Amino acid sequence: MAQVKETSLSGVLEIFPTVFKDQRGYFFESYREDWLSPFGVDHGWVQDNQSYSQKGTVRGLHFQHSPFAQAKLVRVIQGKVLDAVVDLRKDSPTFGQSLTVTLDTEKHNLLYIPAGFAHGFSVLEDAVFVYKCSNYYNKPAEGGIIWNDPDLGIDWQVSEPIISEKDSYWPTLEEFKQISKGGL
Repeated sequence: MAQVKETSLSGVLEIFPTVFKDQRGYFFESYREDWLSPFGVDHGWVQDNQSYSQKGTVRGLHFQHSPFAQAKLVRVIQGKVLDAVVDLRKDSPTFGQSLTVTLDTEKHNLLYIPAGFAHGFSVLEDAVFVYKCSNYYNKPAEGGIIWNDPDLGIDWQVSEPIISEKDSYWPTLEEFKQISKGGL
């Protein structure tokens, strides 16, 4: 079984699976549908993604516009990341708020992120990052918020971030609100 913890952002859940360790190593169930179903989460996951990133990399903050919006279930299978989410659901009581959670191979924790959130992470130790998606990636539906938006105030915990060109040009949250007429 796993411990599922609600976070300060409505719908975002942190999951701590039960890990069985012995002299051979460890074993744990990395996903079970019944962990999330008590919270009303019922996805037919359609896509799994995996990335490797070196320490200091910042990826995000990414999202997909409707009808291609994606819920995600993310975890690290090697290393450590600081995972960040921003609520972009215009009718949400936590709209515009952000949350960070450290995901690593020692805790084996996962983060469930509903559709309507921007998502990103910074790499604190070289990391292999995996995630399930509730919808297929669609390039024309891709969107983002600039990773270093001062209004979000996310402390990415990296001194010299390695950023893709694409991630250096996303709008701020305030610009996003104007472009999208309030949110997703």
